[in-house]
Amino acid sequence: MPVNPDINYTAVLPEICLTATGLVVMMYDAFARESRRWAGLIVLGGLGLAAYGVWRWVGLSPGSSFNGMLVTDPLRTAFAFVLLLVAALSALLAMPTFGHQSKSGGEYFALLTFATVGMLLIAGAGDLAMLFLGIEILSIASYAMAGFRRSDLRSNEAAVKYFILGSFSTGFLVYGMALVYGATRTTNLKTIQIVVQNGNLTSESLLLTGAALMLVGLCFKAAAAPFHLWAPDVYQGAPTPVTAFMAAGPKAAAFVALLRVFAEMFPAEAGALHQTWTLILATVAVLSMVIGNVVAIVQDDIKRMLAYSSIAHAGYALLGVIVGDWKATLFYLAGYAVITLGAFAVVAYVAREDDRQTLILDYAGLGFQAPGAAVALAVFLLALGGLPLTAGFMGKFVLFREVWQGGYAELVIVAVLNSAVSLYYYLRPIVTMFFQEGRQNEDELPDLPWTLTTVLSVTLAAVFYLGIFPEPILAGLTRKVESAPAGELPRATPLPRAMPGR
Repeated sequence: MPVNPDINYTAVLPEICLTATGLVVMMYDAFARESRRWAGLIVLGGLGLAAYGVWRWVGLSPGSSFNGMLVTDPLRTAFAFVLLLVAALSALLAMPTFGHQSKSGGEYFALLTFATVGMLLIAGAGDLAMLFLGIEILSIASYAMAGFRRSDLRSNEAAVKYFILGSFSTGFLVYGMALVYGATRTTNLKTIQIVVQNGNLTSESLLLTGAALMLVGLCFKAAAAPFHLWAPDVYQGAPTPVTAFMAAGPKAAAFVALLRVFAEMFPAEAGALHQTWTLILATVAVLSMVIGNVVAIVQDDIKRMLAYSSIAHAGYALLGVIVGDWKATLFYLAGYAVITLGAFAVVAYVAREDDRQTLILDYAGLGFQAPGAAVALAVFLLALGGLPLTAGFMGKFVLFREVWQGGYAELVIVAVLNSAVSLYYYLRPIVTMFFQEGRQNEDELPDLPWTLTTVLSVTLAAVFYLGIFPEPILAGLTRKVESAPAGELPRATPLPRAMPGR
């Protein structure tokens, strides 16, 4: 019997726009004779068209297309806007480094565009096959971006490590998907939810094993402990614009995938299965928070310090996955993304094009040499630590409140204690910038490029807006949640009594 294809081009309009943009950039790169400065602007135009495509989803009733492979719902729409913003800021951040290179600048912006396509597909995945496709598109582009400086041994090492470990994580992910299919006889996430709720599994242990293997693959993409070992070396060795993108975009996309899989595969109605899965996620979250914050204390390189910081923030964001609240998780990740991109914009400015100066000691005297950049970096670091009136504080407040109300007081206490620990290493660069003298033979910093000025202006404005006026965004997200079909993103139940401290 022939299958009637459920084709809906509106559902993939952003992906179509970005794919076309990537192809145009590649053609431009092939025929441009000298500077590739227009490549970044072409990408920004394509991202604007993609944002218009996402805007057309606003107000539409949740539904699926392409025979259930893609879903268009509030979760996809909201995360798509965040991912496109991350991509746009990443493109601006990369323009001083790659936009004026005579040979390969266009290649970088094409890879950035294709990576964004992968992230958007992950956000709208309604099937394990589509989820895998989006992850692979994102991963392959990220591998190439990490090793983009072909003559830099650190960049080459970062790319090789990322590729090898990423291949292993992909193997876990695919094998886990195969086991889930064996347990449920389907790859559609909504159908998996129905099968689990009705108890029509071929094997409960097979489902849990498959889900655990998938968790390994997804936690690798999110840089959550204990699957984080690649992150410090890759963040340090990759070009700083690439590190900024990886710390914000792919991490957010990984949490979209975790929300999809957790909410659909193990809803609260699943009973014991849901509790087992929640306990596993809680363990990963605590490990990420503790390992990330403790190891960050001893780092001397600011990119490695921010890498371990991102591991800790992955632990915080996992709390939102545990309670199944995508609204709080999105708000937290949006704030984290803009803060991280702003911080890396200053790091890119100080490190120069070849990333020469990334040690914390290299920031000595920055408060007197470039006070604007130093103040901006201080704001971003304090925001990551949870300074009131910033997006970092409000994101944690909203997230921790939902976790507390969900019955996970122990996890909130652990998160608050870890946030207090993080203030120590966030204050180190600030003290170095304003209370230590710079080296006598240090080269003067160049003028801040307009692209980095734009990134800093946008991120600083977003940091304070989200921290002072969060109500409009939270109210809009709440309306979207209430309009979603019942049971689409179910709330979680409290942890089982077996958890220590219960």
